[in-house]
Amino acid sequence: MVDFVAIDVETAQGKRWSICQIGMVKVENGLITGTYDKLVQPPGNEYFYRNTQIHGIEPFDTVKSPFFYQLWGEISAFIGDKLLVAHNAAFDMDCLRKTLDFYNLDIPDFKSECTYKRTGLKLNLACKQYGVKLDNHHNALADSMACAQLFLKLNRE
Repeated sequence: MVDFVAIDVETAQGKRWSICQIGMVKVENGLITGTYDKLVQPPGNEYFYRNTQIHGIEPFDTVKSPFFYQLWGEISAFIGDKLLVAHNAAFDMDCLRKTLDFYNLDIPDFKSECTYKRTGLKLNLACKQYGVKLDNHHNALADSMACAQLFLKLNRE
């Protein structure tokens, strides 16, 4: 079983560099060994109402949160050299790269896999089909936890 970090981000607006929450779940030897969950203040702490409707995060929630560049050291340490797994990795990986670029931070050569590509289903539907518990959909930690469990199940089958 390959070690990996499941990752999910929520954005404050349509701009992919507007991460307002990041959740990660570390899996080593098939077991969850750690989690990471942070609210992030997006640039200008500006939100589009539609994004808030989806994830429930508002400017009030992140006004005192650190900016992404202030968290990058601990985020990158949590990831290490592990494979990143996301549900719709094209979105999450693009957000990660664009946010790093926005803050002029070096962009690592991430290796990633996508559970959406493997299932062809939205996360809530994939979880239902594969018997994975999904609490609080569109919360970054909850979604990354479900993604980790889904990836484990997909690799066992």
